[in-house]
Amino acid sequence: MPFTFKQFHIDDFGCGMPVSTDGVILGAWAPLSDAQNILDIGAGSGLLSLMATQRSKAEVTSVELDDTAANACQKNFAASPWASRLTLMHTSVQDFCKHHLQSDSSLFDHIICNPPYFKGGTQSKNRLRAQARHTDTLDFGALLESIATLLSPEGTASLILPSQSMGDFELELAESPLEFTRITDISDSQRKAPHRHLFTLRHRTTDTEERRDRPNTDHFYIKELDGRYTEQMRQLITGFYLKY
Repeated sequence: MPFTFKQFHIDDFGCGMPVSTDGVILGAWAPLSDAQNILDIGAGSGLLSLMATQRSKAEVTSVELDDTAANACQKNFAASPWASRLTLMHTSVQDFCKHHLQSDSSLFDHIICNPPYFKGGTQSKNRLRAQARHTDTLDFGALLESIATLLSPEGTASLILPSQSMGDFELELAESPLEFTRITDISDSQRKAPHRHLFTLRHRTTDTEERRDRPNTDHFYIKELDGRYTEQMRQLITGFYLKY
């Protein structure tokens, strides 16, 4: 479904994963102020990439495997004010890793990703939606390996996952060279338990004085009890949603 933001327009063109509140929150929350070279893994229709170019002066590379999503992404990029800073790679992130390393290109100082998160279970009859939501084509181990390979030594990666997927992700993270640096728990309101988690990753440090046993953790509420957006949410989306 088409969605118009303050500075750009997204048309999903039949993409498996349409514009979502999760994606908007991640795109607005990710710490991008110092980023110069950003990678968007699984770009879909290009939402996170477009938000990243609006929020920074970085060059953004977007990787998308699906034909339909890549076509939509390219059209959305071309129609945006930042087409010259956006590059779409129509391939899997695993193949992108191989070619990127072979080309001796620079690593990325920020990686952003709203990854597939369901492992097994009943899948949507819509093939594109099932591919976007399930880990069949990109499981957590492969995702973390790609991030570790492509992220610069001092770089940061920003992701979002539902609560039911965090346990599996943390098991894979423990076996990777990456670690949490911040986790933000998301609740619909103060009466609801967290259902999504924003988090940042970095390369695991070997300096024991710098190692953190627990990452910085905070809490984010989307709505007040009366259904209005919280001040936190309004501040986050004010540069993007037309009403705010």
